[in-house]
Amino acid sequence: MKKIILTVAAVFAFGFANAQDKKESGSGYAKGDLFVTGAFTLGSTNDKNSEEKTNGFEIAPQVNYFVTENISLGARIGYATGKAETAGTTTADNSTLGFGLAGRYYFTPASQFSLFAELGVDYSSLTNNMPGSDYKFNEFGLALAPGLNYFVSNNFSIEAKVAVLGFASGKSNVTGDKGESAFAFGGDWRAVSFGVNYKF
Repeated sequence: MKKIILTVAAVFAFGFANAQDKKESGSGYAKGDLFVTGAFTLGSTNDKNSEEKTNGFEIAPQVNYFVTENISLGARIGYATGKAETAGTTTADNSTLGFGLAGRYYFTPASQFSLFAELGVDYSSLTNNMPGSDYKFNEFGLALAPGLNYFVSNNFSIEAKVAVLGFASGKSNVTGDKGESAFAFGGDWRAVSFGVNYKF
């Protein structure tokens, strides 16, 4: 794991040094640029010993627009489902719909390599789709995350970010539920997220 982290750091450091000397034509961001990113996953498991099966699906596109040279504003929407069966009987069937807004500040947006800080706000609602259930759980979240952006071509860039500050508050529709909240501070380098962006 140490070797992987050091290798990634070396690649970013090399890119940063090159970006300071010469900016590649067309790479980097500028006012008016638009980029898209997001997630699309399908997954399933089948444990033949316990006869347990699970299926999951998620789609979560995000669009960001540079309103100034350094600041981009983004919006995302996500939908996910998860289902579990044991011996042919459905034991869980959930769906989640989420919305989010994010603002980013890029320190050197026109360069091939840039550091950025992102502040994001998200809202999600989980619904239990089992027959006879009307259970719902709604959650609001706020997160601050620094990150690195590196252009591998004029249109494609890769990024890595890690949350350093997060707050979440949620409550179900169960009578008497007082809700729950969570607060976290400090970067967990075991949970770095990586993504690919496409610039128009």
